[in-house]
Amino acid sequence: MNGPPVGGGPPADITRGVNGPPAPAGPPVTTGLPATAGPPDVDGAPDVDGARAVSDRERLARAALTRVFEPGDERGGGWLREIGAVELIRRLNCVDGSAQTLRGMTAARLGGYRLRAATADPGRDLADMAAVGGRFLCPGDREWPTQLNDLGDARPIGLWVRGRPDLRLWALRSVAVVGARACTPYGAHMAATLGAGLAERGWVVVSGAAFGVDGAAHRGALAAGGATLAVLACGVDVCYPRGHTELIGRMVEQGLVIGELPPSEHPTRSRFILRNRVIAALTRGTVVVEAEYRSGSLVTARNAQRLGRFTMGVPGPATSGLSAGVHELLRGEGVLVTGAAEISELVGEMGDLAPEGRGPVLPRDLLDDVSARVLDALPRKDTMGGRDVARAAGTSTDEALGRLYELHSLGFVEREGDGWRLTPGPTRNGDARRGGT
Repeated sequence: MNGPPVGGGPPADITRGVNGPPAPAGPPVTTGLPATAGPPDVDGAPDVDGARAVSDRERLARAALTRVFEPGDERGGGWLREIGAVELIRRLNCVDGSAQTLRGMTAARLGGYRLRAATADPGRDLADMAAVGGRFLCPGDREWPTQLNDLGDARPIGLWVRGRPDLRLWALRSVAVVGARACTPYGAHMAATLGAGLAERGWVVVSGAAFGVDGAAHRGALAAGGATLAVLACGVDVCYPRGHTELIGRMVEQGLVIGELPPSEHPTRSRFILRNRVIAALTRGTVVVEAEYRSGSLVTARNAQRLGRFTMGVPGPATSGLSAGVHELLRGEGVLVTGAAEISELVGEMGDLAPEGRGPVLPRDLLDDVSARVLDALPRKDTMGGRDVARAAGTSTDEALGRLYELHSLGFVEREGDGWRLTPGPTRNGDARRGGT
């Protein structure tokens, strides 16, 4: 998995900008796709994943658009789907009136978009990202995770990535572990345990690198020598929160750090919420560990449900407000999980089953039904004759005596005069009478 970055480095001529000299005319491109494949995305190439290589012009245009549109802007995503990235950035930068023809465009919106488009310098952004060992991925790149396309027009324009592994391959077997920032020690323990357990089972642990549950899940995966991926609500060259600078640095070295925002961009409240849809779409399922009723983690879970992904929750005390949101999730479509094996069973392949949960096997559990009834017939402290034991156990005297001698050889009972009694001594779980004392 750890190979050199692919498909996302700066184009050969990044100083020309998006709207450079037009490409020389040539014969029309024949794709072999049906006419219903959809409108062209860029340079006449249909927007079908894997059907084409991403051109330098498109990469520049999409990089520029990450500075123009906020993550999850469905209106902008619709324009991008209809006319392509190169044409869209051209219309936003020119004053020929073509931008006003876009469906839903208003003068106020266009003014805001143009303010951002005027300052976008995609060549510099791509160079800055390459300088820190990062890359910019677009739909159509081999490394693009195609499950993000389930977001429709809210799909990321592109992804800025730091880290060596292949994002598409890592996303194929990934689980999100999210939860409260101000989590309890129980929540931090469960998140770290789940992160380590999932990593040991070959799953990539995905979270948002925030304080609390997110950070604990990342650390758990790293401590187990596993794979972990962070989706940031800021530029991937920005360490936020600052208290996680070391953690994010470790993930850049050992895992992946991705985001929709270009270099140096700062996080905002809305960007945190919008980031959660990427976490939900990227992974096979989402596990929530501690969340209040109003929690961004529940936004991730609801996004996962809408996308047809698995949603899971770790229960907590009924009296804890930090578990109230999780319990509400579990009352709906969420699945209760308590360990990595249960998560893997739900989101993994057929046959990836969690071990059956049961208590320890006690010596008493190995007795047959008649012997167990005979043992139950004996009082806790007094002795009892064989006939009385038989009557209480509902069996014959001869059979009761035979079972009593078997129980004596096993150490459960002993003979006292003409009667029988339970073996004295400290009560052990294996010897405790059924039904309690």
